[in-house]
Amino acid sequence: MAAILRLDSAGNPLHWIHHEEAACYYAKGMVAWTIGEPFRILHGGRNRLNGLLSYMDIHPIIAIHGVQHGTRTQWRAPSLNNSSLFRRDGHLCLYCGKAFGDYHLTRDHVIPSSRGGKDTWTNVVSACKRCNNHKGARTPEQAGMKLLAVPYTPNPYEYLYLTGRNILADQMDFLRSGFNKLQA
Repeated sequence: MAAILRLDSAGNPLHWIHHEEAACYYAKGMVAWTIGEPFRILHGGRNRLNGLLSYMDIHPIIAIHGVQHGTRTQWRAPSLNNSSLFRRDGHLCLYCGKAFGDYHLTRDHVIPSSRGGKDTWTNVVSACKRCNNHKGARTPEQAGMKLLAVPYTPNPYEYLYLTGRNILADQMDFLRSGFNKLQA
């Protein structure tokens, strides 16, 4: 089931929430604005006086009133995990260029940890087990291997894409609009 993309009232993406949490924001009057057509309708009980059934339309993207949490000055690099790394790199080995499933990919440090390389987004790439073993504790240049793409830290829009499941069209359009935005 698709999650709801939560934004602050300035339109900065914050995180994915479940429809139950979104319903609480709607019920408390905290939704500043929405994007997209409602994709889920939550039904409540019947009004005792008029017998009408209550319902709530849930939109795929909601902005919440309150403190601005996702501003540029507050952005921190997201936590690095293999699942997001492999998705960032398109499930490709960035040495041989072949596509692999998660089980057949590894996290390779461009500058090896044994040589002071850090475990950061800008120093790791997806590599198949064969290429990672061949490279060993050497840099790509020392191993005679060409890196096919430069590793980078995803911005908030990119990271939410990387961590999202069952992303709806409206959500994808919104996230894509921020893929090329640089973060301070």
